[in-house]
Amino acid sequence: MPSLTEIVTYTDRFLRIRDVGDWDNALNGLQIENSGRVTRLGAAVDVSTRVLTEAAKKKVDLLIVHHGLFWPGLQPVRNALRRQLRLAFENDIALYSAHLPLDIHPKVGNNVQLVAALGLKSAEPFLEEKGQPVGLKVRVSMPRSELVRKLRRALNGPVNFFDFGPKQTRTIGIVTGAAGSEIYRVAQKNIDTFITGEAPHWAAVAAEELGMNLLLGGHYATEVFGVKALATHLSKRFKIPNEFIDCPTGL
Repeated sequence: MPSLTEIVTYTDRFLRIRDVGDWDNALNGLQIENSGRVTRLGAAVDVSTRVLTEAAKKKVDLLIVHHGLFWPGLQPVRNALRRQLRLAFENDIALYSAHLPLDIHPKVGNNVQLVAALGLKSAEPFLEEKGQPVGLKVRVSMPRSELVRKLRRALNGPVNFFDFGPKQTRTIGIVTGAAGSEIYRVAQKNIDTFITGEAPHWAAVAAEELGMNLLLGGHYATEVFGVKALATHLSKRFKIPNEFIDCPTGL
């Protein structure tokens, strides 16, 4: 049975945790340690009371998430945070979080996994943030109606679609999560069709002004790919079972 230290050391190196820039509150890497033994992996987009409760029911002792425990920043240990920590400690659950390192990873990352789910190829990195490109762009001629169908199928859910760009795509930009506010920077990269999770209201107006197609698949829905792929990769490497804990936010 692998130790927590073995898995964390490998995952840190695999995701380049120490090399990839990110926002401070992401606190990438091991956020909570357990007693040191790992028998079952869990994967979830966000850590929450509901996710930790489900992880405990499934006997998960290492939970991998995309959005970790400290997104709200420095805070007193009370109410929700106290409840979450108690669940982790009482059930011996270690917590590992990976934000941008998981978004941009060339094999298990959210972006590359969504590109693959759409059946697209030859993606190139673009859109720099925190010292590295955080999106992928694909040059492909495709009817935008077909792309919308492919995205709905890949996400198994609805897509908000603003059809202000060409009916036949030329360059598609993909940045999972909440990248809609970057629409002006995306347009500067000659992207005519932009796929992301969510956007502020004004981004829809911007899409019309820029003559760009904007496809919003949901923050949660576009970011289930990375944690699933990473958990599967670690499960195979360390020969331990894994569980995906699905707790959609509706956003």
